[in-house]
Amino acid sequence: MANIQWFPGHMAKAIRQLEENLPHVDIVFELVDARIPLASRNPEIERLIKNKPHLMILTKSDLADPTQTANWIRFFKANGLPAIAVDSKANITTKAITKITQAVLSDKLATEQTKGLKERPIRAITVGIPNVGKSTLLNRLVNKRVAQVGDTPGVTKGQQWLRSSSKLSLLDTPGILWPKFEDEETGQKLALTGAIKDQRFASDDVALFALRFFRSYYEQALVDRYKLSSADLVLSDVDLLLVITKKLGMKDDYERASDRLILDIRREKLGRYTLDRKEDDQDGQ
Repeated sequence: MANIQWFPGHMAKAIRQLEENLPHVDIVFELVDARIPLASRNPEIERLIKNKPHLMILTKSDLADPTQTANWIRFFKANGLPAIAVDSKANITTKAITKITQAVLSDKLATEQTKGLKERPIRAITVGIPNVGKSTLLNRLVNKRVAQVGDTPGVTKGQQWLRSSSKLSLLDTPGILWPKFEDEETGQKLALTGAIKDQRFASDDVALFALRFFRSYYEQALVDRYKLSSADLVLSDVDLLLVITKKLGMKDDYERASDRLILDIRREKLGRYTLDRKEDDQDGQ
């Protein structure tokens, strides 16, 4: 398959804006999709952040495999990265985010207090790839719709400061992808979860990737959703996609069936899943 690449001009501008704003904030909120906590980490953002204090926020945890999410939280913490998982559907209170932010910045806040500086809101900047759930999180934190929310990448175009509470001010930024993915699988994971616009990838390639993955980790979900038999499960991925195409009543239109499979996965028809795997014995590795 052709490598999936996407780096519009507005993303280059967003990177410049992030670089300009970093000196003026106390902490970076790095949002990653709990289903792809590694694939959704932008190396450009990591490069810019450098030693800046930051908090990993695993969004959409209600869509991810809960065991995997717990493993990833432990992994990040074991590697010196404070981390918290948030549910995109539940009301996010500022208390949990503020508390962990204050813990990350405890030394800095204590120093300011010792110097007799007036208490001020912590300044945080939110960064992440398109469609990672930044706007949803920000709207929850400030308890009103102040950031646009969309189910396609590229909704947030500019930057705006938002007041979460007397203790926290947030700077929103557009979602940023990077110029070139390290490997083909990273692009497929981003495409399957909706971080890349559908027009920029071949749906049948992503559908075949999805079939390979679900056969390895969530086979029963495939069986239940598409009424597959044991004979179907020994077929190649291509032949299985053709079987699913027929079961969906689409005859030989496997491209249309590919679109349906991707949509089913995104709409939780196959249940919760995590594409980036971190097994129990891999914690801290």
